[in-house]
Amino acid sequence: MRATDRYAALNRRARHDYLIDDTLEAGLVLHGTEVKSLRQGGASIAEAYADLAAGELFLVGANIPEYKASSHFNHEAKRPRKLLLHRKEVNRLLGAIRREGMTLVPLGIYFNARGLAKC
Repeated sequence: MRATDRYAALNRRARHDYLIDDTLEAGLVLHGTEVKSLRQGGASIAEAYADLAAGELFLVGANIPEYKASSHFNHEAKRPRKLLLHRKEVNRLLGAIRREGMTLVPLGIYFNARGLAKC
């Protein structure tokens, strides 16, 4: 299995457009139809970034298309999705954003061995 096979969405331009200073893994809070849609592929994180709202980090601008087989319990395609990080990591990232003017850009969304979505 190649490394790109396990990714549900990949931001190939991020490594070219930005200087990647540090990487870390964050969990994603997703609805049921979002998980099914991610497993089918077709998600796009090319314009996505992480932003602060109410003391928490959210993934903004990620496009996870609607799940075709769902009826009326579908999700909103471009809604902000909460990133799950430890408080120390959130504080460190927020300090870097405020002081140094950095931007948090997702490099990829994948499912780990336990089947949890990670960014």
